[in-house]
Amino acid sequence: MKKIGIVGIGGVGGYFGGLLAKKYEDSDQVQVYFMARGEHGEAIREKGLTVETTTGNFVAHPTLVSADPTELGPMDLLLICTKSYSLEQSLEQYSACITPNTVLLPLLNGVDSKERIKAVLPQNEVWDGCVYVVSRYLEPGLVKETGGIGRLIFGAADGTPEKLKQAETLFGDAGFKVLHPDNILSSIWEKFLFISSMSSTLVYFEETIGSVLSTPAHRQLLASLLEELKAVARAQHITLPEDISQRHLDMMARLPHDSITSMYSDFLNGNKTETESLTGYVVRLGQRLQVPVPTFDKVYAALRQKVKQ
Repeated sequence: MKKIGIVGIGGVGGYFGGLLAKKYEDSDQVQVYFMARGEHGEAIREKGLTVETTTGNFVAHPTLVSADPTELGPMDLLLICTKSYSLEQSLEQYSACITPNTVLLPLLNGVDSKERIKAVLPQNEVWDGCVYVVSRYLEPGLVKETGGIGRLIFGAADGTPEKLKQAETLFGDAGFKVLHPDNILSSIWEKFLFISSMSSTLVYFEETIGSVLSTPAHRQLLASLLEELKAVARAQHITLPEDISQRHLDMMARLPHDSITSMYSDFLNGNKTETESLTGYVVRLGQRLQVPVPTFDKVYAALRQKVKQ
């Protein structure tokens, strides 16, 4: 895997892509490409990408920064770090970077990314992936990570073992906290429980995670969302730890008091949000599986009134 492309240089793509670009800046074996445009792309081209983290700051210089797929050329591995609602558009935009041998690794919020990619590119190898990271795009050329989690989980039951192992080594050497579990689907759903419940709650109450957890009624709503989503997962025969809800609440409690999710950040900035992928998806899936999700129903109805779709 010589050519690694990063689509979407926001909080997730900027943090993990930045680590890759920093590690392999002088490598003859690995080249890292940023798919970025506008002021952000221009700033990275001129000065590199500054990444501020809980363990120290650094400046990453990728092999090339461009939004022109013909200039970028075919990739061996494509990390997709866009918003969920931009997935198909991104695949079309960078189709010239995708050959039948390109492996795609989506790191999006949601649980259906692989299915959606395979609908467009049925012949390609597509892995499942998710991340635990609190990271934000602050301004052109600058991404900031807080919280100190920075974990990437990926895998594929039908993936090529040699390619999976190679990627795990590349990621680990770049400084990722990387996990390659046997049951990647359970890991994807564990992350979905975390981000769906937290994002839905923060936007519903318009509060940070610290404020939610310190208010008993708000914390109880968050706990109810976790339990309802766990029931939906189990209706699909997804194996989850019995104490997964409490684990997630404990993880949220360890975050800085003012931590927010990207969905709440988008809401505050008046941008399009991932409400349909993170909240509406659960409501529709619950209906299809005949699993009651009354708290999600209430929260989704409220979010539809307040967010920009």
